[in-house]
Amino acid sequence: MRATLALSLTLAASTHAAVSPWFAIHILDDATNRGIPLAELRTVSEASFISDNAGRIALADPDLMNRPVWFHVSSPGYSLPKDGFGYSGVRLVPKPGASTEIRLSRSQPAERIARLTGLDRWRDSLLLNLPAPSLPTDPFGVTGQDSTQATPWHGRIFWLWGDTSITSYPLGNFKTTCATSDPVTNPENGFAFSYLADPDKPDRLRTMMPREGPGVVWMQGLLNVPDTSGNEQLVAHWGRSPGLAPVVEQGIAVFNESLGTFQNRTSIPKDESWRFPRGHVLHHKDHFYFASPLPHTRVKANFASVTQPDAYEALRFNEPSNSWIWQRLNPPTTQKDEAALIAAGKLPAASARFQITDAATSSPVLIHGASVRWNPFRNRFLLIGVATGTKNDPSYLGEVWFAESTAPDGPFSKAVKIATHPAYSFYNPVHHPFMDQQNGRLIHFEGTYTAEFSGNPRKTPRYDYNQILYRLDLSHPTLTPALTP
Repeated sequence: MRATLALSLTLAASTHAAVSPWFAIHILDDATNRGIPLAELRTVSEASFISDNAGRIALADPDLMNRPVWFHVSSPGYSLPKDGFGYSGVRLVPKPGASTEIRLSRSQPAERIARLTGLDRWRDSLLLNLPAPSLPTDPFGVTGQDSTQATPWHGRIFWLWGDTSITSYPLGNFKTTCATSDPVTNPENGFAFSYLADPDKPDRLRTMMPREGPGVVWMQGLLNVPDTSGNEQLVAHWGRSPGLAPVVEQGIAVFNESLGTFQNRTSIPKDESWRFPRGHVLHHKDHFYFASPLPHTRVKANFASVTQPDAYEALRFNEPSNSWIWQRLNPPTTQKDEAALIAAGKLPAASARFQITDAATSSPVLIHGASVRWNPFRNRFLLIGVATGTKNDPSYLGEVWFAESTAPDGPFSKAVKIATHPAYSFYNPVHHPFMDQQNGRLIHFEGTYTAEFSGNPRKTPRYDYNQILYRLDLSHPTLTPALTP
């Protein structure tokens, strides 16, 4: 009798243990059948649940289980139809071990496919014991990273970020963080970042641009150029400043492989505004072009030139000759400068290089940050940029635009919005050609997703201040108005 009772209790316990405590919710793109990262389910009582990189949410809130629950459903660039009261959402009955799917319609051309940085990128999938990419454990506890720069280097990818937050303290590394990784064929699975550690304190991130004095040290314009011996050299601009204030010192740095840090090569006066690597870099023929925010500056693509400020050229409209010229004496004619010249009747509108307008409304699109890349599928130079935005836009620094040109320095004219981030920012976007697929038909771009400049006091857990990756199919029909003949 005791043996029978013991066996019954054992079987009951085993059966109970086999039932997952989680209710699995999978949010899918209705067109691609892929999971949607950054989809939010929010209850009537404002409890919020955010999908992981696979589009999954693991729910086990005791007050929500085994009863009907209304979830407001939202995700930037995706939607559900509204009901008669104007609510977009679903009513579910969460039960342990059960699962459901929610399908959203994508209202933008770009498809959000992954968060590349920060912790818990596949958190809910792992809680549900579902497959997830196998990536190395991050020993530093990186929770957020700002403004990516990346370039192929020695057969790998060299990554550079600005401010980096960590789990152990709100202030992490504010003097540039770097990592390397292997190239990948499936960017949505993420990259196995090998962060560079402090050689004296291996549990800390390395300060990649060590400088004495207070303030942050930010780097930009990362490029790979061979020296006279054919050795690959990483070069970038650096600047030390008290936050968003003007720099107190700056220069052009070169990566020292033996030291494992960038070292100043050429100091630059602190009031110099354009004679150095800037923004995101395009290598075309014998020049590097710098999109900051548009490709107004360039330099010869050799080591001596990129480290010498006097070698840099700026694209400027020359009024006497009524033409655009590359010259070294004066700063470039920017998008705002160009608009002012047109308004004053000094530059014919037909000669404009950067008067980008919304293809749907003809409204001006003022670019804040962008990258320009050559694309073999379109046989054009592609611009992916975020607009400053107006009071009528859904966001400040959160609307992403696509345009193209037959030349790296324009003209860029008609643009199509490809991604939106209502009440949030998505700045410093960059298209990575090393992620292109199908001869460039599928391209990928990432940017910094943050509430920092949006005015939104509600930050998205785990996603805020991190890099989010999008994929764009260049055969998407909504891009047609921006495509040049």
